Amino acid sequence: MEKRVTFKGWKLPLLLVFPQLLISVVFFFYPAGQAIWQSLFVADPFGLSTQFVGLGNFEFLFSDKYYRASFTTTAIFSILVTIASLVPALLLAVIADRLIKGATVYRTLLIWPYAVAPAIAGVLWLFMFNTRVGVISWYLGQLGYDWNHVLNDQEAMGLVVVASAWGRISYNFLFFFAALQAVPKSIIEAAAIDGARFWRRFFNMVLPLISPTLFFLLVVNIVYAFFETFGVIHTITSGGPQQATTILVYKVFSDGFVGQDLGSSAAQSVVLLVVVGIMTVVQFKYLEKRVHY
Repeated sequence: MEKRVTFKGWKLPLLLVFPQLLISVVFFFYPAGQAIWQSLFVADPFGLSTQFVGLGNFEFLFSDKYYRASFTTTAIFSILVTIASLVPALLLAVIADRLIKGATVYRTLLIWPYAVAPAIAGVLWLFMFNTRVGVISWYLGQLGYDWNHVLNDQEAMGLVVVASAWGRISYNFLFFFAALQAVPKSIIEAAAIDGARFWRRFFNMVLPLISPTLFFLLVVNIVYAFFETFGVIHTITSGGPQQATTILVYKVFSDGFVGQDLGSSAAQSVVLLVVVGIMTVVQFKYLEKRVHY
C-alpha cells in the first residue's frame, strides 16, 4: 500500500516550498518579466530615455534576414551537438559496462572533461586548431589540408560543435552508465542463452529499458545547445565568420551588449524563451510516447 505524507495545515507546506519559490521568482520570473517589459521599448544608446514601440521590436526582428538565418544556424548546431554528445557517450557507457579490469580508472578518466567550463573548453580547442600555432591544424597542413576556421564557415561550425559536445559527453556518460547498471542482468543472460547476439540484445532489450534516461538526456542536451554553448562560441568564433556560427543566444548578447540595442535584445530573449518552451512541450507530448517506464 502506498504511503503518502499529509499535513494538517497549510503553513508548514508553504514554509517548505518557500525557498524554491523565492529562487524561482528572483532568478526566473522577475528576469523574464523584465525582458518582456523591455521588449516593448526602444532605448537610446546612452540609456537615458526610452520610447514605447509595442511590438515594433518583434516586427523589426522578423524582417531582419540575419536574425531569420540564426534560426537555421541554431537548429543545425543544436542537432549536431546533441548527436555528437549522445552517441559517443552511449558507446563509451556500453564499453564501460562490459569492462572488468581497470573499470574504475576508465570511468574516472571519462568523467574529467565535465569539470572543464565551456569557455575554457573553447580556449583549449581554439589553441589546438589555431591557424598559426595549433597542433592539429599543423598536422592537417602536413597532410595537405589547409585548415582555417576563421574564413571557412563549415570548419567553424564543425569546430564549435566538437568543442561544445566534448565536455557534454562526460555528463551523458554518467547517466547512461547508471542506466545500464540498472538493467537486470538476468534478462540479458536469458536473451544470450536463446541465441540473441550483442547488438540484437542491445537494440531490442537494453535500449527500450534505458529509454527514460535517453529521453531525459535528449531534452537536457537540446536546452544545453541552445543556452550553455555561449562560452564556446564566444571564445572560438565570436559568431563568425559572416555570422555562420551566430546562434540565437549569442545574437541576444551581440545585439544587446555589443550593439547596445537593448529593446531588440530583450525581444530576442522572449522569442528564444518561447521557442525552447514549445520545443520542450513537443518533446514531452510526442517523443515521450515512445518511452517505456
